[in-house]
Amino acid sequence: MLNDSGERKRSLIPTQEHLGRGRPKLDLSHSVILYVEGLTVSFDGFKALDDLNLYVSDGELRCLIGANGAGKTTLMDVITGQTKPDSGSVYFGQTVDLLGRNETEIAQLGIGRKFQHPTVFENQNVFSNLELAMQGRKGVLDALTSRQSENDIALIHDILKIIGLEQHLRSLAGGLSHGQKQWLEIGMLLIADPQLMLVDEPAAGMTPYETERTAELLTSLAGDRTILVVEHDMEFIRSIARTVTVMHQGQLLAQGTMSDIQNNPAVLEVYLGEGL
Repeated sequence: MLNDSGERKRSLIPTQEHLGRGRPKLDLSHSVILYVEGLTVSFDGFKALDDLNLYVSDGELRCLIGANGAGKTTLMDVITGQTKPDSGSVYFGQTVDLLGRNETEIAQLGIGRKFQHPTVFENQNVFSNLELAMQGRKGVLDALTSRQSENDIALIHDILKIIGLEQHLRSLAGGLSHGQKQWLEIGMLLIADPQLMLVDEPAAGMTPYETERTAELLTSLAGDRTILVVEHDMEFIRSIARTVTVMHQGQLLAQGTMSDIQNNPAVLEVYLGEGL
């Protein structure tokens, strides 16, 4: 989304004053927020990633697909500091080297990850889950007992509206539907105002309505932040993706629009019968 001067607005969400402090300013002069080059990861001789090159533009909603074992999860693990590669480089913007940093440091840079299975505090209500996310750098007890500022409370309410849970703020998270838990976890990520969100199989296990709502949510968030989605649901991907990256045996097999991918001979040969 652009402002009146033609510059990209940073976020739909009002950022807390303390968020972003200490983050290096990203060099986005080439409009690329994630550079993955020559990335190789081996496990007991098996190459989960094999000299992978991938570039993701700032503000893009990119979908990453591939069969189980293609290397999608390993790639996300490397980006977030959970797995160290054998070789290659991963840069956030042109100058921020992610390799050698731990998970906490990478999260503080502005990279957030949502796993396939929602990890919310089921014995707390929706509002408290967002409070806990806001106070994540403190202990859980401090988060439950400390008071939020008016700006913090306003931010939580804004996020509740974005994720469609404003009518459920006092409902226990454990009582939410699967889709609602996914939206809540996305809201917990948004609290930290990430510039890059990694989202793993957001549509898995959802009802058709929840799937449609999730597509609308992710589409609305893209532009103000960059979203990399790993997904197997091809109908869901068709509804959100402008660019699809196909991985196979740890390498980039093809990239383009969904139409390009569906008509790519190499993709058809590898994934014939996979529902593309």
